[in-house]
Formats: sequence, C-alpha cells, structure tokens
Amino acid sequence: MKAEDVIICRCSDVSLKDLYTLFEQGYDSFEELKRIKRVGMGPCQANTCGKMVQWEIAKYFNRSLEDVKFANMRPFTLGVKLDAIKEACDDEDE
Repeated sequence: MKAEDVIICRCSDVSLKDLYTLFEQGYDSFEELKRIKRVGMGPCQANTCGKMVQWEIAKYFNRSLEDVKFANMRPFTLGVKLDAIKEACDDEDE
C-alpha cells in the first residue's frame, strides 16, 4: 500500500505521505503538524488519529513513543445565546 493511500487523519484528510513530507521538512512534533495540517483538530479531537500520528513521529525520528509529546488538549467550546446569559443573571438577582 502506498503512503498516499493511507489516511491518518480522516477529519482533515491527512495522508501518511503528507506526514512524511512534513517530516522531511523538519517538522517533528504533534503541535507543529496540528498547526500546519490541522491534524487532530477535527470533530474527533485526535481521538482517532492522535496515537497514530504520535507513533509515526516516533518511528520516523527513531524516538521512543514516550518521548513524543501528544497535542495540547483544549476543552470543547459551544456558543452561548445572550438570552441564556441574561436569564442566568436574572435568576441570580431573585
């Protein structure tokens, strides 16, 4: 199977070949890959691709898996309607 046929991050459509190209350019951390290719920033929040990317970094750069830092995890965010904020404030006043 060719590297371009192996999809690592389905949410952002990043192939193994994409990763290798970035590795060849000197990018060697999950955070860098995340910023350049949006790996791990899709709806799954790296739950499907995170460990695979970590493994590929370790394998390519001949590092132990423990030496490859995982992405900084940030909480999910949702929009809040202004009416909900107003109602919460009104409830506090009572």
